[in-house]
Amino acid sequence: MDLNLLRALDALLQENSVTRAADRLGTSPAAASRTLARLRRAVGDPLLVRAGQGMVPTPRALELREEVAALLRGCDDVLRPGAGFAAEHLRRTFTVQTIDLLQAGLAGTLTERVHAQAPHVDVVFLPESAEGGPALRQGLVDVELGVLAHLDPETRTRQLSRLTLVGVARAGHPLFDGPLDARRFAEAGHIGISRLGKRLGPIDTELAKLGLCRRVAVVVPSHTGAMLLARDTDLVALTLPGWLPGATEALGLRTFPVPLPLPPIDLGMAWHPRNDADPGHRWFRGHLEAAVRAPREAKPGPRTPS
Repeated sequence: MDLNLLRALDALLQENSVTRAADRLGTSPAAASRTLARLRRAVGDPLLVRAGQGMVPTPRALELREEVAALLRGCDDVLRPGAGFAAEHLRRTFTVQTIDLLQAGLAGTLTERVHAQAPHVDVVFLPESAEGGPALRQGLVDVELGVLAHLDPETRTRQLSRLTLVGVARAGHPLFDGPLDARRFAEAGHIGISRLGKRLGPIDTELAKLGLCRRVAVVVPSHTGAMLLARDTDLVALTLPGWLPGATEALGLRTFPVPLPLPPIDLGMAWHPRNDADPGHRWFRGHLEAAVRAPREAKPGPRTPS
């Protein structure tokens, strides 16, 4: 039995009238009468019988009335976008691939937001080793977060923030003893951050335009490792502005603007289109976006002395 026939049966059983059922269905009384005949054959029962000027339901029709109405409500719930979604009943694990610095800054905020509405939802963070690969397409990762590149063509994306990297060094670093220009910045030893061991980047391009070059003395695979190394040496590293200000201060570090016209970086999130309309996934993406923005919008930490 098709859904339209089920809706016609519901209208006939609710109205006990071919004419009123036709009005409800937006059809003619003759068409509604033909549909009633089909239903009688299918059910093996007259369903509605004449009683004076009106019609009355048979015992079988009375049995079917609530059952048919419930079936239609269930069908409508299945076909309605996001119908039936209730975060408090969600039992699911979401996987986010991102760099360690972003993970450290948003994991706490994200977990609090998620568990406040959905106590049975878990979050798994994966390192950026899956970045740019088929992990989203294969379903190994729900959301990729960071600087998005080399994505599959069907991937959905959303930009979350545009930032310009800043330098970070220990508070007593000689760089802070005087005005910071490109030459003094280049003369400092630098920490490179790359999973692949890359030493050169936009900073080197801008320095070369000024006839300058820097020494990348150490390359580490994580931002956390770079900050710890900067704490214990006179090497400088890069970090996100306004990100984890309390941790930066607790490590005895100071941030400073890089004296070069560095291009901004775009932070965004990416997901596979099969999850685009999924209500649970959409709900999680909303909380992830809010958590990413939270450190930027939170009460600022102590200002760095100029």
